[in-house]
Amino acid sequence: MTEQEVRRYLRQMKEEDSERAFKGFYDLTYDRLFRIAYYYVRDEDAAQEIVLDIFMRLWQMRDRLPAVNSIEDYCFILTKNTSLNYLERENRQSPLPAEHLPEPADTASSPEETLISEELFARYVKALDRLPQRCREVFIRIREERQSYAQVAEALGISVKTVDAQLQKATTRLRKMLLPDEGDE
Repeated sequence: MTEQEVRRYLRQMKEEDSERAFKGFYDLTYDRLFRIAYYYVRDEDAAQEIVLDIFMRLWQMRDRLPAVNSIEDYCFILTKNTSLNYLERENRQSPLPAEHLPEPADTASSPEETLISEELFARYVKALDRLPQRCREVFIRIREERQSYAQVAEALGISVKTVDAQLQKATTRLRKMLLPDEGDE
């Protein structure tokens, strides 16, 4: 997702009330927002519902969106907060009896660890979005969806060697984006 494309869509949505621009914005950002929501709720249907709710809100506030400094960060935070609110509502509606509650972990995360984890995840999502489409698709199918090389090759109509090459390319680029100091040694 490039900032210029997003800004163009946001301007068209505001100035022309353009549903076509909104569709372009949706196509450009849906996968990223879905991955963020899924990271928090771990339920595909819930993540889809959350993301659709977010897009409804974004359409309703389309007049104010061009003024947002970083739409990428804004959408990340909006998705994260909506996901957490969803989880809170779910927990309130269906409290577990005491015998079904998980045992408290001795290695509970501190707030600092949680924040670092969320920041790393946000960097990962941004880096993933900056990969070429084919690289991103291969990487997600293999690393996140746990598909085999053969399954990915068949689904995308490419050879297994091409899948391997795309995965290596994606991994190398992600490493450079996420660990920029590592290449200096």
